[in-house]
Amino acid sequence: MDITELESSELGTQGYWQEVYTKEIDNYEDHGDPGDVWFGEDSAMRVIHWICNCGVEKDTPIVDLGCGNGYTLMELAKEGFTNLLGIDYCKEAIELAERISLKDFPIIKYKVFDITKDNVNDLDKFGLIHDKGTYDAISLNPDNPKEHREKYINQMEKMLLDNGLFIITSCNWTEEELVKHFSEKMRLKCVIPTPQFKFGGKVGSVVSSVVFCKK
Repeated sequence: MDITELESSELGTQGYWQEVYTKEIDNYEDHGDPGDVWFGEDSAMRVIHWICNCGVEKDTPIVDLGCGNGYTLMELAKEGFTNLLGIDYCKEAIELAERISLKDFPIIKYKVFDITKDNVNDLDKFGLIHDKGTYDAISLNPDNPKEHREKYINQMEKMLLDNGLFIITSCNWTEEELVKHFSEKMRLKCVIPTPQFKFGGKVGSVVSSVVFCKK
């Protein structure tokens, strides 16, 4: 499959995210600020609203790949979902999420886990896998992004139950590109509508949110 890789960025390095979340831990401790919601709350809530209305049972095992501060999982917990896990390769992100979640959402579990390196057999299988920005970050890795993307896709597919759903939100890849990337393992279920803009006679979206299921 011929895919043009993105230009590498520090956003694709673990060191960058360790620095970001170290600062956010300090901000949370000093000011109670839980930190940024990547791509904005509107983008996150569109996906959460879709999950709540797609017929997924509330006890479905759900994992958030690259959970950051745990925002998506906490919003799902508010909606009554009970089987929630957040994983992130940055231990500082997991520490922040645990601190924020501990009081009001003790049912949410968190684990330091690198989907491009660690063994997915150490995790359960999931009925719903969510990713907002992690595949983007992997695609920006300065060190062989193609290999990392392919490892992500293979690992994600192994984690997903046969009747499960994979929801991905990207600001770097279009809907068409995401479908192309995942076409070997997954089939398109639907696209979650996002606000569009028109520029130079072409219509586009700031982010793309796409839902897949296994072939």
